[in-house]
Amino acid sequence: MSRWISPALFAALLLGSCAQSPERIAREHAKAESDLATALAGRVAGKPVSCLSNDQTRNAQIIDSRTILYSQTGRTVWRNDIQGSCPSLRPGSILIVEVYGSQLCRNDRFRVTEPGATIPSAYCLFGSFTPYTRARN
Repeated sequence: MSRWISPALFAALLLGSCAQSPERIAREHAKAESDLATALAGRVAGKPVSCLSNDQTRNAQIIDSRTILYSQTGRTVWRNDIQGSCPSLRPGSILIVEVYGSQLCRNDRFRVTEPGATIPSAYCLFGSFTPYTRARN
């Protein structure tokens, strides 16, 4: 009995193993929506800005392939809706951000890698930063 698999069959099996089921995609989307709602609960969006100082860009929370939150303890949460989509970006990923100077700005590039991986993703671009502050009573 031969153990040889044709390259076309191997490619089809490989692609099929990478595909996500509609149910899994729906669960991940629902979780991202829930995480975002929790992080922004009781906060009001302000006017987007183009840049943040580096001390405001700590504590990154990746929501999904399009959204990153940066928070300052008890203060402002900065939402960044990246330009386009960054398919490699997902909760648990590691951001590799290229910072030039003392600010992180719209159109700055970043890459993503997974824990234990050695090859980062393609470049992705930051969008504007929208501040969310606690609503005043």
